[in-house]
Parts: sequence; structure tokens; C-alpha cells
Amino acid sequence: MTYSTMRDFLSALETKGLLRRIEKPVDPTWEPAALAKWMYQALPAEKRFGMLFEKVLGSDIPIATAALGANTATYAAALGVEPEGINAAWARACLNPIAPKEVKNAPCQEVVISGKDVRLSYLPIPVWTPGKDKGPYITTITATRDLDTGKQNMGVYRTLVRDEKTVVSNLQPGRHGYANTLTWTGKGRPAPIAWVIAAPPAVHLAAVARLPYGAEEIAIAGALMGAPVPMVKCKTVDLCVPAEAEIIVEGEVHPGETDMEGPFGEFAGYMGPIDRRPVVRITAITQRKNPIYYGLTSQMPPSESTTIQSLTNAGILLKTLRHDLGEIAVSDAFIDLTYGGLLAHAIVAMKPAYPGHAKKVGRLVAAASSVKRVTVVDEDVDIRDSSHVDWAMNSRYNPARDTILVDDVYYRTKAGQVCIDPSVAHNTMGSKVICDATLKVDAGTFSLPPKAIMMKALDAWKQAGLPEFEIPKRARLRIDAS
Repeated sequence: MTYSTMRDFLSALETKGLLRRIEKPVDPTWEPAALAKWMYQALPAEKRFGMLFEKVLGSDIPIATAALGANTATYAAALGVEPEGINAAWARACLNPIAPKEVKNAPCQEVVISGKDVRLSYLPIPVWTPGKDKGPYITTITATRDLDTGKQNMGVYRTLVRDEKTVVSNLQPGRHGYANTLTWTGKGRPAPIAWVIAAPPAVHLAAVARLPYGAEEIAIAGALMGAPVPMVKCKTVDLCVPAEAEIIVEGEVHPGETDMEGPFGEFAGYMGPIDRRPVVRITAITQRKNPIYYGLTSQMPPSESTTIQSLTNAGILLKTLRHDLGEIAVSDAFIDLTYGGLLAHAIVAMKPAYPGHAKKVGRLVAAASSVKRVTVVDEDVDIRDSSHVDWAMNSRYNPARDTILVDDVYYRTKAGQVCIDPSVAHNTMGSKVICDATLKVDAGTFSLPPKAIMMKALDAWKQAGLPEFEIPKRARLRIDAS
């Protein structure tokens, strides 16, 4: 099942043992972020969990984080599928979007704070890189609308709290949110903008999907949920937002009004640069009674943001290859859990149909996505098992024959101010690498006993009282071919 509210999802995660309530009072200026960092840096993925900080100093509102992307299990739960069904769910959703429906009354507007009463300090907005970020940052869905087409975009743009009534949002040139606001400010009009906090889980995941400009993430979220997402008009700006969200922050981008934004801990593991970005004047905060604050935790990978972006965009990539580009020989795709919208490592499984086919697919991946490394393997390799991929690289990849370098990759904003790839010096451009690790020569038979003997040995293992285990996919694929 999917979940129509964030609070229902958090309750379900707790039942599954995938969410922990932290009763200790925490200081939002450092503790939630630092505790989440310890979880991602110290615990193996399968032992991570969502975090709900019930007692926040200076606020009556609890803070939740990591629930969407603690690991693959929490992410799959947010989509209502098993982990192996994630890519298929994204393909179905992209091919069968469901438009939202507008409602008149919404839980996210049970309480309305506007005008002179607006105070951003009312919300427990965390500092995500304590001791290094400039201040608290809103890290959630940002909604904007194209003035000319009326289509809305939802993305995640880090947003610095400047004071009680203004923020500075990292609306970068080249991103859809920036393009939408420009349709207003370019005509001398204030652009509506809103931050959606603790929406239904599928809405959060759709917001990080790399979709073409004009495609509406909310329709993809509806497809993921199997029903139209209820939307309500904001109280003070010309936007619609998910009715079942916990909190909405409404505001306006005024033409020409900017300030310095940053530094902020970025997905690549380094502090992001300081640059001039649009100032937003907050016009209202609306919320449920007794709301929950949700913030995505990022910074040093792996993190929540890199986990959800990797898993989401692997599904989008698979759909693009198979359905848009006609590469039906491709059976699976995975992006390592360090993807932050750029860089990272994409691994594609396929059954090459002719010599050079794998290289062609690798080039398509490099061109159609913003990943930095592409590895193509055969279908008998578990692309989510790094040791199995390494084996394919060792046994089927000849660097001189099977490597393609793509030069002059522009890892900057269109305005050219920001170098996104920390390995690239200022005023230079990056590159990508494609590795074809598919089988090209007959290497002989696997050095494992035949399947019949291995399965007989499994019975002997059990009779000997040795520790129980689940057969890894890597082992199943190898034994089946032995």
C-alpha cells in the first residue's frame, strides 16, 4: 500500500521497526543533524532507520528526518512496493501519470498564520551542517508555477532562513524552479513560491525525479499512489499544494531582490559555494493542528537525499532507456547511493545484441543523465552488489579496449558561477567515463561445483548446524550458470 499522509507512513515504519522515536530533548541548531550524520556514517544500510525527534527545544513541533531514505527498505515502503519492485513502479508511474484533483478544504490549512503574525522561528528548522552552514535551512519540496502555461514544478531547493519573514532560496539558473519564477519576475511581477513540508511520501519522491521541463511531478506522484493527489489553493499566493501536507510556507520572489546564499553542506561531501540567489518574502504559514516538521538530511554521502535521488532516478533512467530510446535489451539500472542530482555511478544490466551494443548504451546513459561514471554489465551480474560488479570489472573489462572517455562535461550552472564537481578546478570542465564490462570472449566455465552438488552441499550445511543465511542473488546467478 501507499500512504496518503506522512504521519500514516511514519506510523507504518515504526510498526515495521524502521523508525525510532527519540524522546531525549534535542537542540535543532545541531542535534538532529549530527545524530543523523552518525547514523549514515556509522551504521550499515540495513540497520538504518527513520528518526522522529519528539521533544525539540524551543518548539512544540517534532522533527522527522531520514524516514524516506534511511535505506532501500524505507524507500520501498514509501512507494508501497518490495525493494525489487522500485524500478518497475517508476516506469509505470512515468508511463501512466494521474492528474491531481483540487479540493476546497485541506488539513494543511487547519491553522493559518499570515501577515504581521508570520514568524519562521515558529518552525523548528534545523541547521544541517552545524558549525559550518550559514544558518537554518528548509530542505523540502519547493513548488513554483510557470506564468504562461500554468504548469507547476516541484523540486528540492535548499533555502536559507535569513530572518523571521524572509529566506534566500537556491533557485539556480538551469533548474526548473528558477525558470518558472523567471516567467513572473521577467515581466516585473512577484513569483509565487511555496515549501511543502511533510507531504505524502510519494510526493516527496516524485519531487526529486529528473523530468523534462513542463512535466508535472504531482501527476507522477498520483500514479505512484494510484489516485489523484488532492491539492488546495494557497491562502496568499497563486499556487496549489498537497492538501494532506503537514505544513506549507507561502511566499513571493520579487524581481531583482537577491542576497548571498551559502555556505551549505552539499551532496558531494564538501561545503557548497556562496552565491547570490533570490530573496523570498514569506506571506503565510499554514499547517495541520499538531503538525510534524520534516526535513531531508543531506551533506556527506550516503545520506537521505542521495539515497532517494539515486533510487528515484535509476527508475527514471531505466524507463528512458527502454521506453523512450527503445533499448529493450536493457533489463535493469542502478545508481549508487551517492547521487545528488549530479555525479555518482550508474550501472546498467543488459543482454548485448551485437558487438559494441553495450558501449552504445553506455553513451546513451552518459548523454541522458548527469551521472559521472557508467558501467554496463551482462544480465548475470547483480548490479546492486558491489562485489559482483567488481568481479565483472576484473574478469570481463579490458581498460584499453572497453573504456570511453567523454570530455568537456559542463558541471556548472548555466551562468557559469558554480563548479559542482569538486574534482574539477575553477574555469575547467569535467569528464565522464563509460566502462563496458560485458562478456566479449569465452572465458571458460565458472570455478564452482555444478548446481546439483552446490544444492546438495546446502543440505549438508544445514545438517551440520551451521549459521542460516539467505542465498545472495550473486550466488544464485553464479550457481545457476555453473
